[in-house]
Amino acid sequence: MRAVAALVAERDREDVAAVFGVSLKAVDIWWVKWQAGGREALVMRPRGKPVGVHQVLGEAEQAAVRQAVLDHRPCDMGLSGQLWTRRLVGELIAKLYRVRLTEPGVGKYLRRWGLSFQRPDKRAVEQDPQAVRRWHEETWQAIRAKAKRDGGEILFADQVGIRSDQVTGRTWGEKGRTPVVRRSGNRFSVNAMSAISTRGRMHFMVFTESFTAEVMCRFLHFLPPYSPELNPDELVNADLKHSLPKQHRARNQAELAAETRRFFRRRQRQPHIVRGYFGGPHVRYVLDENPMSF
Repeated sequence: MRAVAALVAERDREDVAAVFGVSLKAVDIWWVKWQAGGREALVMRPRGKPVGVHQVLGEAEQAAVRQAVLDHRPCDMGLSGQLWTRRLVGELIAKLYRVRLTEPGVGKYLRRWGLSFQRPDKRAVEQDPQAVRRWHEETWQAIRAKAKRDGGEILFADQVGIRSDQVTGRTWGEKGRTPVVRRSGNRFSVNAMSAISTRGRMHFMVFTESFTAEVMCRFLHFLPPYSPELNPDELVNADLKHSLPKQHRARNQAELAAETRRFFRRRQRQPHIVRGYFGGPHVRYVLDENPMSF
C-alpha cells in the first residue's frame, strides 16, 4: 500500500521498486490490484486451503481419534507400545477408518487438535487412587489441624543419590557435532536427605555411607504407598540433579559432597523457592497462613 501511495503521487515505477526493494513485476501487480479493487484488493490473505477443506477425516472422526489418544495407551487400542507417536496414531486411524496417512499428515492433525509431543509423567501401576484421595481429603487435613493445634511444623522428606557421571539437561552446540562434557574418569557418589516445610524451611544432610534405617529414622514421613508425587521433597531432588551438572566439576567424592551441600545451603536462604516446591504440577498443598520469617 505504501508503494501504491508512491505511484499515486506520480513516482516512477523504477524508483518505487528501488525504494521498497522489490521487482518491477511486483510493483505492476500491486498497481493493477489497486486499480481493480482499491485498498481491499491489497490486503494480505492467507495462502493455501482454508482449515478443514478437503480433510480426509471428518470432524466426528477427528474428535474420536483425539479422545482415544488422550484417554488410552496404544496397547489399550490393540497396538504395540505405551506411548503415542505419529506412526501409532496413523495406525489407529487406519484401524478405525481404513485411511492411510503419512506421518507428517498425522502431525498436522495432532497440532490442529492442540496436542504436542511431550515427556510423559510417571505413575506407579500399584498406586491406589482411593488412598491418594483419602490422603488429600482426610489425612493431610488432620495433619495440618494437629500441627496448628500443637504449634508444630510439617516436614516432607526424601533421600537422593548423586553420581559424578550424571549428566542432565541440554546445551547448545554446532550442528552435526555432539557437544562433549568433560568429567573425571573416576566414578563416585554421595547421598543426601532433605526435608522441607510448608513454611519454607529446609533441613538437609549429605553423607557418603549407605542409606540405612538409622538415617531414615531422622527423616520419617508417612505417605500412601507408591505415591511419590504427593511428596513435594521429590521436587527438591529433581532441582538438585538439574542444578549440579551445570555448576560442578567435581573431581572426587569430597568435592561432589561440598557442591551438594552448597546447593542445599543456597536453597535454605531462599524460602520462597522452598515454598514453591509445594505448588508443583501434581503437589497442591495449602501453605501455612503465617509463614515463618528468616
